[in-house]
Amino acid sequence: MAIHRASKNDYYWADDKEPHVQRRQDILKAHPEVKELFGINPKMKYFTLLWVSLHMTIAAFSYQLISISWILFLLITYIVGSTIVHAMFLSVHEITHDLAFEKKSHNNFFSFFANIPMIFPYAMAFKYYHGVHHWSQGTDGEDTDIPTLGEAMLFRGFIGKVIWFISQILFYALRPMIVKKLKINKWVVYNFIFQISAMTLFFGGLAIYVSTAAALSALFYLLLSLLFAGGLNPVSGHFISEHYVFEEGQETYSYYGPLNLVTFNVGYHNEHHDFPRIPGCRLPQLRKMAPEFYDNLHSYNSWVAVNWRFLTDKNVTLYSRTKRENPALKKKNTRPARA
Repeated sequence: MAIHRASKNDYYWADDKEPHVQRRQDILKAHPEVKELFGINPKMKYFTLLWVSLHMTIAAFSYQLISISWILFLLITYIVGSTIVHAMFLSVHEITHDLAFEKKSHNNFFSFFANIPMIFPYAMAFKYYHGVHHWSQGTDGEDTDIPTLGEAMLFRGFIGKVIWFISQILFYALRPMIVKKLKINKWVVYNFIFQISAMTLFFGGLAIYVSTAAALSALFYLLLSLLFAGGLNPVSGHFISEHYVFEEGQETYSYYGPLNLVTFNVGYHNEHHDFPRIPGCRLPQLRKMAPEFYDNLHSYNSWVAVNWRFLTDKNVTLYSRTKRENPALKKKNTRPARA
């Protein structure tokens, strides 16, 4: 890969295409049996049903938790609530690739259910922007997974990175709509209607049949779980580990640690980008089938260590992402002039 970087205050710029298309072709040529891994994860819908039900049940009884002990409430919110929310982020991610059901419409509808713990309608917007991330990886003004120039300039140094890291879920939610206009279709509208209806029924039911305090404590539990999930929970390390450049010349990184068990194997990220039609539950098999393509790539075994290095390493910043020129932007790109 030919990469250029004018300075530390510049992104990495690649002059060639993203690596996954070529590696996919090479793997299929060497191991055609990989195609047998394509399909859906039939168990994913059951895990999603279980976790969403558990999370909303805890929310409904959060008022009692607070009355017992604030410390107990905070511990359960951090350990259980935020882990479930992040797992549901990644359930939506899997469903986005149509890996829960055979029919696309069934996946879309089920993503609405997985979206419930996030409070806000998210699933269909994510499906659009995540699709762009895959087919236009790194393209300036297209791939909204990359921090904007404003983010990179503002959140600098250890303190700046800590502030950004803790609140990064807000940037992941708002950045896409700023960088690239969301295409509104019927599914985006359905998602909005479903989520508003679900939240109205849930909080309205608690307020009417239990108390207003119960509804407010449930809202607080859900919001705090969302905030913890997006930064302070160790599983959020996948946000950093996937594409931040820790080793120059490599654009995507995999994580092979134990937290894959609660994140649908999203850590197998090179494998996922190479074959988005293989569900997370079978990505370890892909790695075993084609070790010569993955064993030589830099990878991680600890998301906590990745987060710590991101925060403390002066050479790793919000500029540490690989971009590609977007011909459509012409002279209106964010790329600083080369030195």
